[in-house]
Amino acid sequence: MTPRPSGTRSAATGVIVVGTSHRTGTAELRDRLFVEETSQPALLSALRAAGVGQALVLSTCDRSEVQAAHGEPAEACERIVEVLARRAQLAPAELSDQVYRLRDRAALRHIFAVASSLDSRVIGEPQVLGQLKASHRIAREAGMMGGELEAVLQSAYRTAKRVRSETALAEQPVSIAAVAVQLARKVHGDLGSCAGLLVGVGEMGELIAEQLRKAGLGRLTVAHPSPRRAELAARRMACHFLSIDALPAGLEAADVVIGSLGAGRPAITAETVRAALKARRRRPMLFLDAAVPGDVDPAAGRFDEAFVYDLDDLERLAMEGRTTRAAAAEDAWVIVDQEVATFLRRRDESAGVPPLMALRRHFERVRAEALAAAGPDDAEEATRLLVNKLLHDPAEMLRAMAATKVWNGIEPGATGHLLRALFGLTGSAHGATSEEETSRSPAGPGRGYREDED
Repeated sequence: MTPRPSGTRSAATGVIVVGTSHRTGTAELRDRLFVEETSQPALLSALRAAGVGQALVLSTCDRSEVQAAHGEPAEACERIVEVLARRAQLAPAELSDQVYRLRDRAALRHIFAVASSLDSRVIGEPQVLGQLKASHRIAREAGMMGGELEAVLQSAYRTAKRVRSETALAEQPVSIAAVAVQLARKVHGDLGSCAGLLVGVGEMGELIAEQLRKAGLGRLTVAHPSPRRAELAARRMACHFLSIDALPAGLEAADVVIGSLGAGRPAITAETVRAALKARRRRPMLFLDAAVPGDVDPAAGRFDEAFVYDLDDLERLAMEGRTTRAAAAEDAWVIVDQEVATFLRRRDESAGVPPLMALRRHFERVRAEALAAAGPDDAEEATRLLVNKLLHDPAEMLRAMAATKVWNGIEPGATGHLLRALFGLTGSAHGATSEEETSRSPAGPGRGYREDED
């Protein structure tokens, strides 16, 4: 799904993403840029040598990119392109059309979307989040994580958590193999104590069997009319095998049966299923018939303990999952945009903290000087000196600005409004013009802030 526009407000300078993905680059380029985890430290060293001190490398089958933070984003982008070009043994110009350079808000939105699996080939698949965390760990161990990039990643993880908990993005499987795993878990729960039987060695059947094993299936056996093919498949899949003549006994031991033969007639009849269920004392069996034509007699589905799904059923469930995820992606993008806005607002707010701390330290220093000059018993003199000292530099600057009309692009009137907003002042926005304000001036009526009063 195409992401919706997120607005035009600019983000804090410094966050950048440079790389290529299944959306922008060819498979050949992605292969050239692929970086195994063991090779990431070397690439990070190359980035550090190029002047990019905060960075991580995210490399998957669908993307290879560098997520970084730098004081000169445009320059850093080109340095990263040069490093990637050297790795791919290409000239930087050869990468230009296939490499994205994202900065500011666009970079933040991309990182948050990648962590939330909104930019994956299969939207909602969770693997990329684990890959991002692994890259984060490698970058931290290499000393390439600074405060700015660390804050971005923590916000990305929070975004991904919200997407998983507040939307249905990852709830429905979108591939036939994933549907098979979900059905197996619904029927049997934990797959660790379950046995699987693969009848035939068709591509889809093997794919389903592989996904079931990755999901924890305890035991797998292959059956085929050709003993030689059954043995070769068992070696390839590192599992057991049996002859097709032993299929009835194999069914009795199987909790999940995968049809992948397609011989033109059912290899598993309803009567065979009835006998297997009786031998199993009615323990349930799941039949995943991925063969065309089917291997499982549809009549087997009439038994209460037999759950039969043919290829059309599996495809329909996968399509429903894709539809559900597409709808959930709309809600997920809203969350991503909310989190990007929150991140930028907090960073903008935090930008005012260092000047405020410096101002507090200045005030404390001036207060100590005023107390020392007036003595500990003369509070009135101490406060008079304190006010004069605090106002001296601002007063001189305001006079200079008034004399030049515009100072560094700032008009005196704008400064007056800012001062009144900062200190909660009332009255005219253009300085102390009323008699009351003048009479309250620390220097008194008709007096300025003299150097000898400090």
